[in-house]
Amino acid sequence: MLIRILIGVLASVAVALAARRAHALSGAGTIAAMVVGAAAVAAGWGWGALLIAYFALSLALTRLRGEEKQRRTGDVVAKGGARDAVQVMANGGLFAAAALVTAVPSLDPAVTAVFAATALGALAASAADSWATEIGSLASAPPRSIISGRPVAPGTSGGVNLLGIGAMIAGATFIALGARALSIDVRAWPVIVGGFAGAIADSLVGATMQDRRWCDTCETATERAVHGCGTVTRHAGGLAAMDNDLVNLIATVVGGTVAAVLVAR
Repeated sequence: MLIRILIGVLASVAVALAARRAHALSGAGTIAAMVVGAAAVAAGWGWGALLIAYFALSLALTRLRGEEKQRRTGDVVAKGGARDAVQVMANGGLFAAAALVTAVPSLDPAVTAVFAATALGALAASAADSWATEIGSLASAPPRSIISGRPVAPGTSGGVNLLGIGAMIAGATFIALGARALSIDVRAWPVIVGGFAGAIADSLVGATMQDRRWCDTCETATERAVHGCGTVTRHAGGLAAMDNDLVNLIATVVGGTVAAVLVAR
């Protein structure tokens, strides 16, 4: 394991630095990605490979018609561009921690299976949410609030459409089947259900509790502290402390918990 940890550290450093050069990670985000990557590889080669595949595909989807998505959502979403440390840990921290527990040699196999499901459910939720955002925002029709059913601006938290829901399922399925292909011993369906549940939880919390803001200059809703016009926005709803990173963390916790419960039954 010590050799694998060393190789994992070197590999995670290389991948994180490459992502940094591609402007996908901030400086602090690069360090956080190194930590998450090293933990994943320490848990096993399959875990590390799955994390790299998740990150690479997420980056590819972010860049898919990126300029068009930026025009549609840039003045709404709270964060864009390079991922910072909080974003990295909110989306990958639970995955890395739970995966690392599975490497404990004396652990009961049933307990190992629960932690494996937790890790994969959390990553599946992150993938489902990410895919739903990146693919769903390309739909021609505006999304609708998951609570009221009314049209909302693309990029608004809690906004869903059929294309995005299909992408949710695809993202969770990618993680579940990818884990199986990499010989991670866990049933696929609890991971898929957990990932989908986590992404739906993200939308529900985003629509009801996430900090909503208002630009008085443009007279428009946003989630940004400073609107694209340069105006400092004001709190207009939800909980001021409930930012998008906390919502993403809640989604991964829900995804991991649902998958773990289904495996433990």
